[in-house]
Amino acid sequence: MDTAAQFISYGQTGYFSKMVTDYVAAKKKLQPFYNHPVSIEGIKTSITERKKFSTDRKLLVDVLQKQYTSVETSIEVAKNIDLLQQENTFTICTAHQPNIFTGPLYFIYKILHVVKLAEQLKNELPENNFVPVYYMGSEDADLEELGHIYIEGEKYQWATNQTGAVGRMKVDAALIKMLDTVSGQLLVNPFGAEIVSLMKECYKVGVTIEETTFKLVNKLFQEYGLIILLPDNANLKAAFIPVIQKELTDEFSHKAVKETISTLTSDYKVQASGRELNMFYLIDDKRERIEMIVGGGWSVVNTGLKFTEQEMLAELKQYPERFSPNVILRPVFQEFILPNIVFIGGGGEIAYWLQLKKVFEASVVPYPLMIVRNSFLFVIKEIQVLIEKLQFNYTELFQSETDLINQLVKRDSMQQLSLDKEELELTAFYEQVKALVEKIDTTLVAHTSALQTQALKKISALEKKMLRAEKKKFAAQQRQVQKIKAQLFPNNNLQERTDNLMPYYAKWGKDFIRMIYDNSKGLDQQFGILVEA
Repeated sequence: MDTAAQFISYGQTGYFSKMVTDYVAAKKKLQPFYNHPVSIEGIKTSITERKKFSTDRKLLVDVLQKQYTSVETSIEVAKNIDLLQQENTFTICTAHQPNIFTGPLYFIYKILHVVKLAEQLKNELPENNFVPVYYMGSEDADLEELGHIYIEGEKYQWATNQTGAVGRMKVDAALIKMLDTVSGQLLVNPFGAEIVSLMKECYKVGVTIEETTFKLVNKLFQEYGLIILLPDNANLKAAFIPVIQKELTDEFSHKAVKETISTLTSDYKVQASGRELNMFYLIDDKRERIEMIVGGGWSVVNTGLKFTEQEMLAELKQYPERFSPNVILRPVFQEFILPNIVFIGGGGEIAYWLQLKKVFEASVVPYPLMIVRNSFLFVIKEIQVLIEKLQFNYTELFQSETDLINQLVKRDSMQQLSLDKEELELTAFYEQVKALVEKIDTTLVAHTSALQTQALKKISALEKKMLRAEKKKFAAQQRQVQKIKAQLFPNNNLQERTDNLMPYYAKWGKDFIRMIYDNSKGLDQQFGILVEA
């Protein structure tokens, strides 16, 4: 599908935090919190640091090969898995939880970003190999966040009573019913039957969400050579035992994060401070926090389970899969098991990764180069026609609906709607009055200033009433602005943070994914606006 693309800064959108925009701008006050600049030189230094760390490549490849026995593996994927055995092969990684039906659009965008960067780096640094990896955060237990999708602005929630890690939950009748419900909206489109068939092929009653997501993402991206890693694995966690044991006995990660936060909070809002002990106990349908008991030993919250030091270390050795790192230690586990040099994440992810440099240092694990993931706003032809008709530019569209309408009315009205000139004249008048009264009684100056303030407030209120009255003449344009905002910013949020892939696939098929791939950037961190041609 043909599109015209233009890119703006993240700051121009107004939807990204100060920490993220400062990171993209490489502001000096953030530079102590990361190791590598976003550049080819930064890539090279990240590779150099990575080479000093001994990654168990055989373990990684063995685990991946076993995981891929459950799905059809493309030539591109098989080749990339095989490449991981070579010391000059490095991964470009993104991570995300297994949202049902792929969740919001940015899930697709971040995966295609790692694909594009891996290809770009192979061209620029041909002496190395670069493999794109999607690390599935299947141990996340936040069903409220992961168990819903939006189709055409309407929210669909998975009504299930299952608890614990979402990846271990199973497809049930309620999820199938939800898919059947949304299918009616999709099947009327050219590729509706294709995407519905794909979802039904992957989502079958009794299959875990982890297995389902693995199969679906592989179907969508295997031609790009994307490797999917399922880290909820006993062998991978067994390799991570030294770090887990250090966390259990020393609670080292909290101390490291606390030190960083004390420096960061003077300028930025902290994303995730973690807890005293940043590990969960994961078994069956439960994922609960592990806490150290005063006087010795550990307990598992909400379970009644307690362990002495000897019992806990024996449990860790025998059942490493029962230990699940939280948001603070999960990135360390990811970088421990992968020969990774770049992590690509959303604004929120990058913000909390910036708190973790000392945690990585304490774990003696390389801290990768970090890139803010690609963001896109997709404008269909129908909406593009309205935007041109109303004579807005794309940067203006990020304003609120009210601001857009006010701007349009002020621009297109034949009436004078601004009282700026009159306010200046009123101010000059009161300055003259103050000069007069000061000669009579200086105490009257404050009274005159109060009268001036009241008069200016009334002028401002009158100006707003004039604008409201004039806006009634622009009812058609207001409806058009509302339609633009509803399509591009559903629920007053970025399109990519709300809309699901399925309606887009139903209309354009795999061409939509290819279009995002074609417009994806590697090292450039900008916000893309894609207009259907």
